[in-house]
Amino acid sequence: MKLTDSLILLCFVFSFYAWFTPVDLAFSKSALLRGDFYTLFTAIFVHANPSHLIGNMIFLYVFGRNLEDEIGAFRMGTVFLAGGVFSFIFSIPFYQDIEMVGASAAIFSVMASSLIIRRPSLSIQFLSPLGPLVIVYFIYNIVAIQKGASGNVAYISHVIGFVIGLFFGAKWNKNWGESLIYTIILFLIYIILYNYVIALL
Repeated sequence: MKLTDSLILLCFVFSFYAWFTPVDLAFSKSALLRGDFYTLFTAIFVHANPSHLIGNMIFLYVFGRNLEDEIGAFRMGTVFLAGGVFSFIFSIPFYQDIEMVGASAAIFSVMASSLIIRRPSLSIQFLSPLGPLVIVYFIYNIVAIQKGASGNVAYISHVIGFVIGLFFGAKWNKNWGESLIYTIILFLIYIILYNYVIALL
């Protein structure tokens, strides 16, 4: 079993446990101040509801496995946990009175690392839409922040997780700048192809 699969299993276990017991595993500024440091980890695996859980697990399965294949289980797990923990901590100024749960920011860290870990080549793996998809989701979150989107989605935490993931990706790929440029070019090609297909329809 891959580490990604184990992380997904933990998300299901912790989420169901939190849904059906009175225990509070969510992270918040208050939890940190009262010494509940374990919530920095448990909150990553707990999700608010089934749709939140399933949606995140689909992305974790796709991008987690992709990154794990590229850099190994230990490094992938490091990105995931570091992204989740530090995103919670750095999000405190923005969500001071809100309980935070979910692996979204951790997954954004995994996605960002995947974005610049990819070695530019003509391989099918590099030409896959995963890299451009990461760019799309990052832009979406930036736009949501600029528009002041409300609700229970921590867009700022997602961006923080993304930046953390870029740090790890750049550390493990000395040619990360080249990888990023090639992925942006691929992203633009996908946009052109998409508009061309839409025009034909």
